[in-house]
Amino acid sequence: MKLVLTVVNYELIIVRYGEIALKGKETRRRFEHSLVNNIKNAFSTQNISSKIENERGRIFIYTPQINDGIDVLKNIFGITSFSPALKTKSDFKSISKIALDIIKGSLNNKTSFAIRATRTGTHEFSSQDVAIYVGNEIVKATKAKVNLTKPDFKLFIEIRQNNAYLFTEKIRGVGGMPFGTQGNVLAIIDSIDSILASWYLMRRGCKTIFLITKDSYKENITSFLKNWFVKSDVVSINSMDKLFENINQIAFEKKCKAIVTGHIIKDDSNEVIDDIFQLKKQINLPILQPLIAMSEEDINNKLKEIRINS
Repeated sequence: MKLVLTVVNYELIIVRYGEIALKGKETRRRFEHSLVNNIKNAFSTQNISSKIENERGRIFIYTPQINDGIDVLKNIFGITSFSPALKTKSDFKSISKIALDIIKGSLNNKTSFAIRATRTGTHEFSSQDVAIYVGNEIVKATKAKVNLTKPDFKLFIEIRQNNAYLFTEKIRGVGGMPFGTQGNVLAIIDSIDSILASWYLMRRGCKTIFLITKDSYKENITSFLKNWFVKSDVVSINSMDKLFENINQIAFEKKCKAIVTGHIIKDDSNEVIDDIFQLKKQINLPILQPLIAMSEEDINNKLKEIRINS
């Protein structure tokens, strides 16, 4: 059964991150700072006004442009998920009032729902206590049924100290690490596939310097960087003469710690392996090939998914 929800004027977006929270205190603080700055810069490029607050495990973005903010957050490295939300106090009555505002007119006696409550901090009640109280209030107001296994509608309640945040969805982010937290790599762009290879390193937090072998790739790179809200250097090689010397020199000047290529194993695998051999023989840095074990079908699907156009 598809629900037609009432329009909710969400006031903020809750942003979650995964791997960052597992780091040591100082590293985590640095990564969180980078992620917040990346969000601020991305919002600024799209003229989205916002106020950002953060605490361990969460970033809170207050903005009147919720939908625009959602579109941007989908393409920021380091974010695992996010939710448009409403904020209130953590007492049961305040939570119930917001809960009813969210689902009023959306539920009926043919519709089931479930409360998913979590709690961080010290309280005189448990997450289950919250779910039971709010659930009973919803049942009284809507006559809807509770179904904890396969509900038609889910309401999430996240309590953090004295505040409670209510939302109805968790939107998946791109994940990974914040861009720029893992050092520089030099990506040799000689195909569309190599842009995808760069994306995988960017997702791991590496600042990628793009070395393009043909001017025709400039437009692809410009569009790619704009789409993923990152800024990076783009360097052109005007001549393929002394290619390896140029690569070593540029990598040194840009303080790169590794080289990234888009090599994949195709029918002409001997030629590919020979290319890799020559690179490793001539280049003074580690060579990274994130696509090497992927099929052409998987690569094409990923190119479409992250909107890299040929």
